[in-house]
Amino acid sequence: MSWLWTVGLLVVSNIFMTFAWYGHLKMQELKWISNTTPLIIVILISWGIALLEYCAQVPANRMGFAGNGGPFSLMQLKVIQEAITLVVFTVFTVVFFKGESLHWNHFAAFVCLILAVYFVFK
Repeated sequence: MSWLWTVGLLVVSNIFMTFAWYGHLKMQELKWISNTTPLIIVILISWGIALLEYCAQVPANRMGFAGNGGPFSLMQLKVIQEAITLVVFTVFTVVFFKGESLHWNHFAAFVCLILAVYFVFK
């Protein structure tokens, strides 16, 4: 059951990470901040969101790591995290940035990621 908690926490952490890294672009579009907002303010907002990311990411890695009794090797944790990151980022982009669209090469990349997850578990 720890694998489910690990993956769930990785999904939560990646949602916060995506908002920390790219959310300020949407905030600017919504006029919550402007392109004249000092960079330090934008960085501090992102850090605040990233703190929530770490509150999920660190427990996920500790719980999921085989060295702590979890089901995953370090390499498996990283590949799972990267696959989740791209799925979360894709959903974020399509939902929040209507001007962005998916193309055939994006789907080809997803197939490669699925293959990466498959091979890391072999």
